Amino acid sequence: MARLVYTGIASLDGYTVDAEGKFDWAEPDEEVHAFVNDLERPLGTYLYGRRMYDTMAVWETEPALAEHAPLMRDYAAIWQAAEKIVYSRTLTEPRTTRTRIEREFDPEAVRKLKEQSDTDLAIGGPELAAHAIRAGLVDEYHLFANPVVVGGGTSFLPSGVRLDLELVDERRFTGGVVYFCYRTRQG
Repeated sequence: MARLVYTGIASLDGYTVDAEGKFDWAEPDEEVHAFVNDLERPLGTYLYGRRMYDTMAVWETEPALAEHAPLMRDYAAIWQAAEKIVYSRTLTEPRTTRTRIEREFDPEAVRKLKEQSDTDLAIGGPELAAHAIRAGLVDEYHLFANPVVVGGGTSFLPSGVRLDLELVDERRFTGGVVYFCYRTRQG
């Protein structure tokens, strides 16, 4: 069975965006970006809410973005090669290839997708991930903790949820970012 992986870049105090909705403080440097590329290379499908899809679609809709550096070209190719499922009640047509729209997040449909998939899946964005976490669907959490405290905003993890996790990997980067990989304990 494929795993569902939730990856996020967050402040040290656990926010993916600050109180003003900004995340410019979270832009990965080359070392972190190369590591992210390698983490995401084996993924076959991304699950997104509308806002995260709007943020990520630039990897296909803005060709100039990939012209800046080989790391950017590599990530654009990784992103474009994956299937995308966007959960939105308002989006009528996808702006990117290999993308389909679902009106509602259906935990049972995601369970079946995990069972049928040959490759791991990723879920992007804290709001959509919260639904998957509450449904017990997330198998791994990949957190990139940035050396900044923003004091509020959108939390990486939902409130009111208790998880029993096992640390399976970690890495420190030169710029102060620390990567943690936690796996959900079974039982």
